[in-house]
Amino acid sequence: MFKGSMPALVTPFRNGELDLDTLKHLVEWHIAEGSTGLVPVGTTGESPTLTHEEHELVIKVVVETAAGRVPVIAGAGSNNTVEAIRFVEYAHRVGADAALVVTPYYNKPTQRGMIAHFSALHDCADIPIIIYNIPPRSVVDMTPATMGELAKLPRIVGVKDATGKLERVSQQRASCGPEFIQLSGEDATALGFNAHGGVGCISVTANVAPKLCAEFQAATLAGDYKTALEYQDRLMPLHEAIFIEPGLVGAKYGMSKLGLCSEEVRSPLTGLEDSTKAKIDAAMAHAGLL
Repeated sequence: MFKGSMPALVTPFRNGELDLDTLKHLVEWHIAEGSTGLVPVGTTGESPTLTHEEHELVIKVVVETAAGRVPVIAGAGSNNTVEAIRFVEYAHRVGADAALVVTPYYNKPTQRGMIAHFSALHDCADIPIIIYNIPPRSVVDMTPATMGELAKLPRIVGVKDATGKLERVSQQRASCGPEFIQLSGEDATALGFNAHGGVGCISVTANVAPKLCAEFQAATLAGDYKTALEYQDRLMPLHEAIFIEPGLVGAKYGMSKLGLCSEEVRSPLTGLEDSTKAKIDAAMAHAGLL
């Protein structure tokens, strides 16, 4: 159910407020472009600066607009277990297909603490949970052994792996089983990730180039790595340019060039430097988007 290219959706703003009309348009556009799932209110959706009410409203609007045409994996993470339970329960209540839950950041739980956290979320609602392991942001790293313990729970179904360590895919196949859903959380290494046994990517670049990312993923899943490598060569400069500054800012800038949404982000993020914009422009041209 969860495979292929799934954009980590940006949250569009207008004059500091949610721009829900644009959000609905983006959902329609991504589905038309071939995205195989949607992931609202992750970090790329600026969840750190959304109120709880805004966070929940974005999930509701995306689920209602998608209307079952593609799965919606709702961001539902927190370093506060009680707060994460609220988001997971809400995602289930409004009909999201899964909840994406990041390893608790800042308070640095042990592996035992992460098992307790994810077990509580597993037990709070009848919705599949995808673990989001991103040590550069959360500081903690869930080991393959810990993930294997959690994979024994029926609703812990997969991982968004942003470790950048391609060997993790094989290690997690060994600890969690080959049916455990492994999704890349890093665009630049998604080719190798799928070659190791991954089945898709929750992608920042797919905000700007959803069709190319979807076709790239389809090629890897068909075992056509020659074609996939051609897509990788087209997309790699864009993967790099988007992340010169925080990726969601780069994504929103690229989308603004396509007339899809404004560049507006919330503080403490800021708009891009002109030098970064020039590199994104060049990368979009290289990919055939401009």
